[in-house]
Amino acid sequence: MRKQVKPMSVFNPLQADPLPPGSSTRAEVMPLLKLSLPLMIAFAAATMIGVVDTVMIAPLGTVPLAAAGITTAFLIIFLSALWGLVTVIGVSIAQAHGADAPDEVASSLRNGLALCAIGGAGAGVLMLLAFPLLPNLNQPPRVIAILFPYWASMALWLVPMLMFFAFKTLFDTVDRPWTGVAISYLGVAVNIPLNYVLIHVAGLGLVGAGIASVLSSSVSLLAAWLFWCHAADFARFRGTVPLQWARIRQLLRDGLPICIGYAGEGTAYAFVGIMLGWFGAVELAANQVVNAIGGVFYVIPLGMASAVSIRIGLAIGGQGRARLRPILWAALWIVVIWMLAITVLYIFGGRAMSEALTNDPAVAGLAVKLFIVVALVQVADGIQSSTMGALRGMSDNRVPTKITLACDWPLALPAAYVIGFFWDYGPVGVWAGYGLGVTLAAILLPIRFRRLTAMPAASGPEHRPG
Repeated sequence: MRKQVKPMSVFNPLQADPLPPGSSTRAEVMPLLKLSLPLMIAFAAATMIGVVDTVMIAPLGTVPLAAAGITTAFLIIFLSALWGLVTVIGVSIAQAHGADAPDEVASSLRNGLALCAIGGAGAGVLMLLAFPLLPNLNQPPRVIAILFPYWASMALWLVPMLMFFAFKTLFDTVDRPWTGVAISYLGVAVNIPLNYVLIHVAGLGLVGAGIASVLSSSVSLLAAWLFWCHAADFARFRGTVPLQWARIRQLLRDGLPICIGYAGEGTAYAFVGIMLGWFGAVELAANQVVNAIGGVFYVIPLGMASAVSIRIGLAIGGQGRARLRPILWAALWIVVIWMLAITVLYIFGGRAMSEALTNDPAVAGLAVKLFIVVALVQVADGIQSSTMGALRGMSDNRVPTKITLACDWPLALPAAYVIGFFWDYGPVGVWAGYGLGVTLAAILLPIRFRRLTAMPAASGPEHRPG
């Protein structure tokens, strides 16, 4: 008889057991690298679509590039919130797989796909409803004038993108991460020629990039579904399980704190782009250049956070709670080294990267300055992302969400406004102020993790993380 587990298992630090022989930080390094590297490469495929769009839109001029920039700023808000759904589905699959319950894995996937379809469609509608608000946010009128067709196509893109990542989290969890990599890059391979044909040959301009993104993500989703349907080693995860609205609602309830947390982080990040729009189109375009490159390298902390979440979920599902600290400490060593390398790259390679994406000297010059400021918070960003992944793998959602929201809104955004506008440091000051919130989160989240995992085994009332 197959084991049955609850859809989500809540970590109880009172059950933490002493560290057994061999459960060391060093022992966790290679498993994390083995899992995180394909995750990063696959996430890079998703960001490469943004880079392709930027490269192919740039010849159209500064205004279309700025239009892509303001769309990206809003997409970050919705993608951040939606990523909470992907996270909770991944944790649910990991805990079920760790407990050797394939029917629960199948149930988490099927109901998770339904949740992703509903969530992506809902987010797309909200994005369309948000468009009339752009003039009230003091965005450049000439940018808004050409924006809506591209904006609408990217709102539609949210649905296939999110559903594909539901499949991808299954591949990652059951030790088939390179399958997700291959399918992700299939989407990139489709996106590049589609972009060129629709933007330049068919003459659709900016909206051609949006249509290409929708079609390429749909191809990835179709490929993932076909693989899941026909691959022999996935047969045990194709059990006949019903679509259960109660299970969908449970996943939504479990994921809602994560969605709120991610949305708060994403909105704060996006608001930085909105602030830059108050300066003008050049500043928006420079921010788009930095976001396009930064998105590629952000796959490092994002991939590590996902790997940590999966490893923690598997450990909890398999009653290996003594491995929790070694998993995170190994992740932090890895991510700090990687992010130091990215810091050096941004500082010394920012000009070359900027000039590769735009031929406007004003845009490139400002982007170089922004790269230097962004470089200074790379290590802190890696620490806070990886620790958040560990806490979410433990189903500890509410308190970390409060921590990140407090760091972003009462601190980072006011600081960004004061330094950028009141103290007149401009776009560089806006990014510097935002970095203060990232740094504080990188201090507080590890303290939260250490406190939870330091509690000795003892009798007493069950503790449920906030």
